[in-house]
Amino acid sequence: MVPLTIGRRPAYAVLLLVPLLAAAGCAAGSAPNWADPTPATSPTAPPGPTATTADPTRASAGPTASNAEPESAGQPAPTATRARVGLPHVFPVRAKKVAYHPTHSAYPGTDIFADCGEPVVAVTDGTIGEISRRDRYDKRGPQGPYNGGLSVSVLGDDGVRYYGSHLTEVAEGIDPGVRVRAGQRLGTVGRTGNANNVCHLHFGISPPCLGEDGWWIRRGVVWPAPYLDSWRKGGNREPATEVAAWHREHGCPEKPPAR
Repeated sequence: MVPLTIGRRPAYAVLLLVPLLAAAGCAAGSAPNWADPTPATSPTAPPGPTATTADPTRASAGPTASNAEPESAGQPAPTATRARVGLPHVFPVRAKKVAYHPTHSAYPGTDIFADCGEPVVAVTDGTIGEISRRDRYDKRGPQGPYNGGLSVSVLGDDGVRYYGSHLTEVAEGIDPGVRVRAGQRLGTVGRTGNANNVCHLHFGISPPCLGEDGWWIRRGVVWPAPYLDSWRKGGNREPATEVAAWHREHGCPEKPPAR
């Protein structure tokens, strides 16, 4: 085996232990778990990559174990636009030394391991959706709503929502409704929420069910690895078709899946 280095440390032990530690955090609890930074608005996801999103409406659910109060309520609404094809896509972490696994515990998603403080960037052009600037996770509390700690999602112009969590910080000026371009800095890799003290970015891909769903959709519904593989090599594989197919079949589920 050729030694791989992450930061200044040999990665034999890191690559073996880090995914296990992070997976334990992602899979802990009696229900599927990831963050619920919750949105300002609720545009309905497009049925296909060229469909038009519906008019946004306000989310009204109060805090519960499965669907928490929107942190960004009352802030500017993302603009509903026609989904576009052929947009540029980039790898979500701007770092020379990164590692990720093609699978994830319990649900589709990917943990991207990099040093804390490395830039997290927008995958494609779009509008900021949900954000969480506070780490409200408590291992004694409900497992699911706040597991992601600090987080941000981008409603891509391709009709796909891209979600990243466990951030150290969300960049200044990144607020719901703000326009971003592919490669624009959103925050930095961290270990907030239930990251088990391991620096990494949880990355999820889902339809834009803003306000209609909770953390169980936002955390990811299709496997990101094939797209990450492409973007890391400078390719432009687009997830819009797969996400639209999932949305046609499942809609925006009102409850997390049973385990």
